[in-house]
Amino acid sequence: MTTTAQQTGPYQHYVYAYPHKTAYRRLPDRPALRELWAAEDRDALSLYAHIPFCEVRCGFCNLFTRIGAPDGLTGAYLDALERQADAVRAALGDAEPPRFATAAFGGGTPTFLTAAELERLCDIAERRMGADLRAIPLSVEASPATATADRLAVLADRGTTRLSLGVQSFVDSEARAAVRPQRRAEVEAALGRIRDTAVPVLNIDLIYGIDGQTERTWRDSLDAALAWRPEELYLYPLYVRPLTGLGRHQGDAGADPAWDEQRLRLYRAGRDHLLAQGYVQQSMRMFRRADAPPQGADDYACQTDGMIGLGCGARSYTSALHYSFDYAVGMHEIRGIIDDYVTTADFTRAEVGYRVDGPEARRRHLLQSLLQAEGLSVADYRARFGSSPEVDFGAELDRLAGRGWLTGTAGDRLVLTPEGLAHSDAVGPELFSPEVRSAMAAYERK
Repeated sequence: MTTTAQQTGPYQHYVYAYPHKTAYRRLPDRPALRELWAAEDRDALSLYAHIPFCEVRCGFCNLFTRIGAPDGLTGAYLDALERQADAVRAALGDAEPPRFATAAFGGGTPTFLTAAELERLCDIAERRMGADLRAIPLSVEASPATATADRLAVLADRGTTRLSLGVQSFVDSEARAAVRPQRRAEVEAALGRIRDTAVPVLNIDLIYGIDGQTERTWRDSLDAALAWRPEELYLYPLYVRPLTGLGRHQGDAGADPAWDEQRLRLYRAGRDHLLAQGYVQQSMRMFRRADAPPQGADDYACQTDGMIGLGCGARSYTSALHYSFDYAVGMHEIRGIIDDYVTTADFTRAEVGYRVDGPEARRRHLLQSLLQAEGLSVADYRARFGSSPEVDFGAELDRLAGRGWLTGTAGDRLVLTPEGLAHSDAVGPELFSPEVRSAMAAYERK
C-alpha cells in the first residue's frame, strides 16, 4: 500500500552522523585510548582533522567553529593538535602499525590557516600519524575568500584529491540573505584558482530554500556551478537552527508547510536538472558527474568505524564507542572549548561520547546504507549481523514502504524510492533509537 500522507515534515535533521553529538555525554570512566583501540582493525582507518576557524560565520551555520582567531591562537591550536596526534599514535601502538585509507580536513574552514600552517597540518597527518597523504584520497574544505593561490598550491602539492568550496548561491542577494557576505566575482575567481591547481575533484556546495530564492534564481546558481564542470555537487536544504545567526533573527522556524513545499520543489528541480546534465545521484545531497575520476570517501566517511578525529570538534569512531570533546553551537561556549583544548596536555583518554552496542550498530548500518541512493545490501547486513533488516527493523521499514518511500529489489537490496530519497531528512530521524532520541531531547543547548 502506498500513500502520499506524511507523518512528519520532510526536514527534521541532516543525518551526517549517528548518533548525533547531542546524544554524547561525559564518560565517567574516561577510557584510555590504548584500551579502546587495542582490538580494533587498523588496516583501513580514516583520518579527520578539524580546524574550528572561519573568517565569518554564515547565518545558517550550526557547525563547531569560531569567527577569526586572536594572534597566536591558530599556532597554539596546531600545537595541541600535534600533542593529540602523538597521544593517539602512541595509543595505536606498533604491533600492527595503522594504515590510513582516507583523510579529510574540515571545519570550520581549514583554509583559514595560512599556507605555512597548512604545511604544518599536513606534516602532523603524515609525520605524527603516519598517513601518506599523496597515496590516499585527501579531501579539504575551503571558502572563496580563503582559497588563495598560495594555500591551494600547498594543498595540491601535499596530495589533495578533492577540494570542496562552500558557495551556497551565485546570486549576491541570496548570499546576503543567508548572511554569507561574498560576491559572485570573488566566487568565480576562487573557482578559477582551484581549477588551476588541477586537483582531480572539485565539489561545489549550494543551498536551496533561501529567502527570496525562486526556481529561476536556483536554476541560475545551478548553471553557474555547472559552467565549471564540477566533479561533485552537494545540494543542501536551508535549515534555521537555534543559536545560529538566522535563528537569532528569525527564531526557531518550526513547522512551515509552505517553506517545506518550496524546498521540496527546488530540490526536485535541482535533482532533475543535474540528472539531465549527466550527474548521478549518490544521496539526497550528493551528485557526482558520471565521468568523474574515482574518489574515496563520500557520505560514508562520517559513518564508518575506524575513524580517528584530531581537533576539538572531531569525532572518533571505534566499533564500540564514538567519542569527541564537548559540543556547542553558541559562540561564547565554542571559544571556551577551543581555549580548553589548546591548553590540554593529556590526550590519552576519551572524555565525551556514546557507547554503540549491538542494536545501535545495526541502526547505524541501516542508516548509513539506506540514506545512500544505492540502498542497503541485505546480504551484507546478514553477513555482518547474522540477522536480516526485516527481522530487526520490520515495523520501521513497513512504515516507510507504506508511504511509498521504500522498495526492495528482488529481496537483495532495500532502496529508497526517489520520493523517499527526497525525504531523507525525515527518514533518518525516524530510524533513531528511543535511547538516542531521548538523549538528544535532553541535551542542553549551548
